[in-house]
Amino acid sequence: MARDRDRDRQHDLEERVIKIRRCAAVVKGGRRFSFNALVVVGDGKGRVAYGYGKANEVPPSVEKATKDAEGRLKRQARMSLRGDTIPHKVVGKYGSSRVVMVPAGPGTGVKAGPGVRDVLMACGVRNILTKVHGSTNPTNLVKAAIEGLMQLRTREQVAALRGVAL
Repeated sequence: MARDRDRDRQHDLEERVIKIRRCAAVVKGGRRFSFNALVVVGDGKGRVAYGYGKANEVPPSVEKATKDAEGRLKRQARMSLRGDTIPHKVVGKYGSSRVVMVPAGPGTGVKAGPGVRDVLMACGVRNILTKVHGSTNPTNLVKAAIEGLMQLRTREQVAALRGVAL
C-alpha cells in the first residue's frame, strides 16, 4: 500500500521544510511532546503550495504536511513568471505580515528571508528582491508570499481584463 502511495506522488516536486515546532503537554508522568511541521512544495515552474501537519514524532508530521501541500498544489493555479523573475512589483498580505516582492535582473539571486526564500525557490523564481514588514511569523510569511505570487499578472492578462489591445 505504501508503494502505491509513493507511485501516485509527483516526483518532479521540490519539498522544503520551513519550520518544525515542538509542543509540550504536561501529564502525570512528565511531559508529552508533539510536533508541528510547515512544508512548502513546488514544481519549479510557477506552482507552489504550503502544508501543515501535526504528529507525535517529526517524520510523520513532515509526511502529513507534505501530503497536505500536494493536495493544495493540485487545486492551485499556475503563477505568471517572466523568465527567472516576476513580471511586476507585488505586495502579499496575510494577517499582520506584509511581503514586498520586486523583480530583479539576471544574476541578482533570491534576496529573501528564510520562509519567503523557500516559497520563491520552490516556485521557480531565481532573481528577486523582497522585504518583510510587520509580523515575521513563518506561517504567516509563507501565506503572504503565496498570496502575493497569486496576484501576479502578465501584460497580456491585464490587457484582456481591461479590454484593450497592446
